[in-house]
Amino acid sequence: MAYPRAYNAATDFIERNLGAGRSEKAAFIDPAETLTYGALAARAGQMVNLLATYGIEREARVALLMQDTVDFPVAFWGAIKAGVIPVPLNTLLTSEQYAYILSDARAKALIVSAALVPVVQPILARVPSLKHIFVSGGEAPPYALSFRHELALHDTAFAAADTCCDEVAFWLYSSGSTGMPKGARHVHSSLMETARLVGQACIGLTEGDVVYSAAKLFFAYGLGNAMSFPMSVGATTILRPERPTPELVFATLKQHRATVFYGVPTLYAAMLADPRATKEASSDRLRICVSAGEALPEEVGRAFTARFGVEILDGVGSTEMLHQYVINQPGQVKYGTSGRPVPGYEVRLVDEAGRDVPDGEVGEMLVRGATSADGYWNQREKTRATFEGSWTRSGDKYVRDADGCYVYQGRTDDMFKVSGIWVSPFEVENALASHPAVLEAAVVPKEDADGLLKPRAFVVLKPGEHAPPQDLLKEHVKVKAGPWKYPRWIEYVDGLPKTATGKIQRYKLREA
Repeated sequence: MAYPRAYNAATDFIERNLGAGRSEKAAFIDPAETLTYGALAARAGQMVNLLATYGIEREARVALLMQDTVDFPVAFWGAIKAGVIPVPLNTLLTSEQYAYILSDARAKALIVSAALVPVVQPILARVPSLKHIFVSGGEAPPYALSFRHELALHDTAFAAADTCCDEVAFWLYSSGSTGMPKGARHVHSSLMETARLVGQACIGLTEGDVVYSAAKLFFAYGLGNAMSFPMSVGATTILRPERPTPELVFATLKQHRATVFYGVPTLYAAMLADPRATKEASSDRLRICVSAGEALPEEVGRAFTARFGVEILDGVGSTEMLHQYVINQPGQVKYGTSGRPVPGYEVRLVDEAGRDVPDGEVGEMLVRGATSADGYWNQREKTRATFEGSWTRSGDKYVRDADGCYVYQGRTDDMFKVSGIWVSPFEVENALASHPAVLEAAVVPKEDADGLLKPRAFVVLKPGEHAPPQDLLKEHVKVKAGPWKYPRWIEYVDGLPKTATGKIQRYKLREA
């Protein structure tokens, strides 16, 4: 797909809907307000003028520490229209992590939801680049301004920045599953590219869809799910600022009669474990579900479809590629796999020497496509290690099966050998999770008395279940995954450390 040299992503996404006569149609609905496409255009224009008033110039960074409400798309698209770079931030981080990211990005302004002000207030004085703070959805403290009040003071007429299709439009910080987050820089054309390749061509979104993403707007998966994908076809998005519990998810789907739902494997498993989870509790128009963040266990996918009559399109994507580049497609779902490459992307599996591996052998997944990030901000060595010419290293280990589907094996850093044979933590975790008492599990290597690596498992039980004898659980894994893969140690825990995207932080378990 070709883009004109002079191209502004916000203009494309907003103006195409006005041109199609959708000015009065709902673009975003949160618990307090419905924002039409026309109102979004007007407020984005006010955002352009607000930024100019406060001297936030083109290419400066504006951090968005915002819950999922209608203010998020206003701030995001308004900044892009102005040529200013919005940087959505994970809403679940610590004060110290915010101090690191805000300083690393040299943010000149911060737009923060009122509920999150107490988390960042202690570190604001330590970010010298930060000149202005705006508060969304509540009263602003003395050192800040009300985002809504300031918007209302500005005209809706504006001049969009004359940006280039290859110019950096926004940053996304990685989820930090292997350490401190890295700022991936994405260009203007990538948003529409993913919307066309994945949202339209694979998921089949149309103007009539009502979508709800439990995955939040602040990271790549949610940004596509709830904003760029639906806006590319003029659909309507439901936004909820709260944590997506199974009860909230079902209530939201039912209330708004959603047609498309996006979640993560942990949430799908929790939905199945909820005794109130019935087909009648969900939307009567739900036609498809999508999963990413971690590979979806086969047992969860099959059980979900059996109970709700809806397929889950599991796939793999990354912050670096902006969204999914391998996915199962409607009517072609093969549970236990991430599906096939999205048309428009190329995928390779390579060994440690960079040689392509044959079907059935484990290799690291490399992907090539137009949506690859422009690199990491101020991370030269990590940029070189990840972005190799037109190819991007995913850090994921996969096997391609005889059907051309890709089967997840684990993160490159998580794989280890037992008796000289590679062990996939994900495969052992799947075997554990197939036991009726187990909700989820994580597996990491641990040295035995002879200094040899063996699997160690951390297991979370379903609500109300009693811990099965360890020997029985070990035998269960031997049957499901193989006699040498069973965990030599099993610990029952209340929960697993995860990123906000639902990825298990196995490095924390290894350190523990």
